[in-house]
Amino acid sequence: MNLIIIGPQGSGKSTQAELLAKKVNLSHLETGELYRRIAKENSLLGKKIKQFLEKGQLVSDRVHNKVLREEIKKPKYKNGFVLDGSPRTLRQAKSQPFKTDRVFYLDVSDEENIKRLMKRGREDDTPKLIARRLQLYHQKTEPVLDYYRQQGILEKVDGEKPIEEIYQDIVTR
Repeated sequence: MNLIIIGPQGSGKSTQAELLAKKVNLSHLETGELYRRIAKENSLLGKKIKQFLEKGQLVSDRVHNKVLREEIKKPKYKNGFVLDGSPRTLRQAKSQPFKTDRVFYLDVSDEENIKRLMKRGREDDTPKLIARRLQLYHQKTEPVLDYYRQQGILEKVDGEKPIEEIYQDIVTR
């Protein structure tokens, strides 16, 4: 079973994906963490991903698909996974190298996301990069929601509730 948690940066995707993965006994696959790990490598791919991250840009579809395809070959994902941070574009959604069973969309306002991201304090959470990532989210990622909605596998969840309430909304669907 392959599940996706989708939403803007700061919506709590990783928190909910981690909780859900434990509940359904699957591995949690966080593309943001994966990218940050690769970006630290002194490799051509690492340098390329680092450039995308430093500019607040989305990793290209081609690079994304290559990284994801390699990652899901690992034994820990053989029974499926809970994915967060992907897909970020309609093209990524349409070309994923796996079948998606369910998508949980964490709906959170930009104002709330900005507040949360500023508290998080990661080095790529500057006001300028946050604004850029939210703009990209609206432009590139929101069309993905319609794609999954048309397939009948999208579940919209109020992402501004307390963590435990969001989790309960997800597991009762």
